[in-house]
Amino acid sequence: MSIDAANKVAGDRILSALPFLERVRPALEVLPGMKANKILHAGPPAPWAQLPEPVRGGIVATARFEGLAASEDEAVARIQRGDIELGACHAHGAVGPATGIISASTPVPVVRNRTAGNVAGSYVRQGFGRTLTFGAYDEAVTERVRWLWGEMAPALDRGLQVGGAIDLRSLIAEALLRGDELHNRNKAATSMLLEEMAIRMLKAEVARPTLLRTLEALHEDFQFFVSLSMAACKASCDAGRDVSGSSIVTAMSRNGAEFGIRVSGLGDTWFTGPAQMVDGLYFPGFSAADAAPDLGDSAITETAGLGAFTLAGAPAITQLIGAGAAQAREYTLQMYEITLEEHPVYRLPALDFRGSPVLIDLRRVIGTGILPIIDTSITHRKAGFGMIGAGLVHPPMECFTKALQAFAARYGRGGS
Repeated sequence: MSIDAANKVAGDRILSALPFLERVRPALEVLPGMKANKILHAGPPAPWAQLPEPVRGGIVATARFEGLAASEDEAVARIQRGDIELGACHAHGAVGPATGIISASTPVPVVRNRTAGNVAGSYVRQGFGRTLTFGAYDEAVTERVRWLWGEMAPALDRGLQVGGAIDLRSLIAEALLRGDELHNRNKAATSMLLEEMAIRMLKAEVARPTLLRTLEALHEDFQFFVSLSMAACKASCDAGRDVSGSSIVTAMSRNGAEFGIRVSGLGDTWFTGPAQMVDGLYFPGFSAADAAPDLGDSAITETAGLGAFTLAGAPAITQLIGAGAAQAREYTLQMYEITLEEHPVYRLPALDFRGSPVLIDLRRVIGTGILPIIDTSITHRKAGFGMIGAGLVHPPMECFTKALQAFAARYGRGGS
């Protein structure tokens, strides 16, 4: 099968995906290969020593919360001995924003691609600022997590069971029309999710205090939907994995030390380069000196044709990331140069309803020299702080050159 034919197969699988939010269940119950003593992080797999401080802090705090260790020192010792196992979210059918920390008890939104049947998950967000996932560990943080995991997540799950699954592709398509880009701007999507879940939880007769506090949490965290957007994008992209001869990029991710990509025809292999610093704007009191390198699984949104690939249709986000509306439009137009299709459902009013640029082609990235653009949050380099700004970043070209070399070695000169 030719590369073009293989790309048609993989591309059709990705574009025909129908991701539905079906349940919210503990990771141990729904993620393949998950264990009671395992903690997942964002990005390509990495040893403990290679992970940056915010990721290590999130792992330690979560290990303590899970009862795997009584103190920070004990948690680190158990990790170094291997008593607490580490893994990458992508290897377990999941994606995690920022540090991406998922443990056995973490509530996971279960998203099923009803076309192919494959499932992907993420995690129920803990909010902004000081969270367990960034390494904060005090009574206010742990109390909120106990409530999120013990009351809010079960309430969401009951609502979905009684009221039915939510069609995420349709919701995302509508959110794009309302100015979201589904990575760093999810205000419209979260608002629509709140409406959908309110009806479902009322049907499920969720206790009023839990119902009210859950709706308040969704109202306050206008980025809540990003976890669902990411899971929907992973469920879509995973449908196009492992097509022999396909040069379509099926994942982009970063762990704070390395940026990695995966390519359909090259299976689960990560092709990595150094994580880059994000160019953007900082919240008051912070500067580039405080920033960690690029971090998180959230670039799966750009991999699926959302996020910064749709900046032309989300002008409000430019105020957060330090770009102008004209620049945002140019970024989206550039992404058409390295992709194979326009999405049949995700459309951009600002470009006369063109479909978003989707299906990144490894060969086109190398041939044009144009790298994917990603809009992303900026994480503090130390544990416990969380997000301190937002901006734009590109993967290192090294990821793509390594992947093309492997592609050519496997498939011959046609791969070049």
